Amino acid sequence: MSGDDAEVAAEFGKVVNMTPKELDRWLETDESRSVGQKDGGGESTGHESGRRIVELLRAQKSDLTEQDYAHMNKVVGYVHRHLAQRPSGDVEDTRWRHSLMNWGHDPLK
Repeated sequence: MSGDDAEVAAEFGKVVNMTPKELDRWLETDESRSVGQKDGGGESTGHESGRRIVELLRAQKSDLTEQDYAHMNKVVGYVHRHLAQRPSGDVEDTRWRHSLMNWGHDPLK
């Protein structure tokens, strides 16, 4: 693992605040499936990312690939960008929160 990979993994560990079990459970909900951009009418990009995040969280560090670190970096960027767009008011039952949760971040935690 390079120094850059270590930094990406550390930041990923900060922004992904849901456990694999919590994220797995969330991804099974209708709310999870209803948000995000869908390519070709199938699964949304965020939902697909959530499944990959669960795999990354369960993986051994020694098994992580360059593509895994690239995805971690993508997750970090998405979460930071999305947090900057926080709507005003109660966000508990919003598409904004649900989208973030697909990417492993629950802003109410």
